Amino acid sequence: MSDVTRDWLGEPGDEARPDPMRAARSGAKPALPRRFYKEAGFAPTEGGFRLTLDGRSANTPARNPLLLPSETLAEAVAAEWGAQTTEIDPAKMPLTRLANTAIDGVSQRLDAVADDLCAYAQTDLLAYRAADPDKLVSAQAQAWDPVLDWAYETFGARLILSEGVMHVTQPPQSVQALSEAVRQVRDPFKLAALHTLTTLSGSLILALAVLHGRLDPAEAWAAAHVDETYQADVWGRDEEAEERLAVRRAEFEAAARTIAALS
Repeated sequence: MSDVTRDWLGEPGDEARPDPMRAARSGAKPALPRRFYKEAGFAPTEGGFRLTLDGRSANTPARNPLLLPSETLAEAVAAEWGAQTTEIDPAKMPLTRLANTAIDGVSQRLDAVADDLCAYAQTDLLAYRAADPDKLVSAQAQAWDPVLDWAYETFGARLILSEGVMHVTQPPQSVQALSEAVRQVRDPFKLAALHTLTTLSGSLILALAVLHGRLDPAEAWAAAHVDETYQADVWGRDEEAEERLAVRRAEFEAAARTIAALS
């Protein structure tokens, strides 16, 4: 049999069995499967590069070929599999999880994913500003204003700013401009990555800035967490919060790496 077949890869009819990939996304702690292969690699094939485990072709949880669209991305995904020790921990494989999402989910519903992203044009983080203290107001302006200027210059989208959390209705032409920028992304891997960047940052504009090379991942992450950085400086670091942020940052950086690998 040419395909790798293990429970966690999604055998037909295995819906009732534990799915570590799904459990990792939901925050549960499943029993992790043992590493059953010696070597992870990839092989060129029609349409891209197929992940291989001990030379056998690997699948996604939905039993689709785990096919990566670039050699750079295939090498990075194979490195995640190679880095697993005695157990396979999906929580430490953000590139693989993003690839599975792109193949099993996003590729089948590009328009629906785009619709979900377009909704962020109405609620973008960068539009909601603190009224005080002055240090936070200044930090937000320094991190966010240049990116908003870029969005206007690039897409013709100018946002109305608001103090506090009171919802502000954005100009229809700005919402349309940002929505058109999203709908131009038809590659499922890029769209999955854009969705991850947006949901983790709360800002479609920051995500688009990474997609178009205006910001690198570190700059975008810092911009998305200006408020948290300020609070940590004032009240001190929270170890548990830092751990949660580290997990989210790994997801964020994996999305940015995916985009870079396809550029």
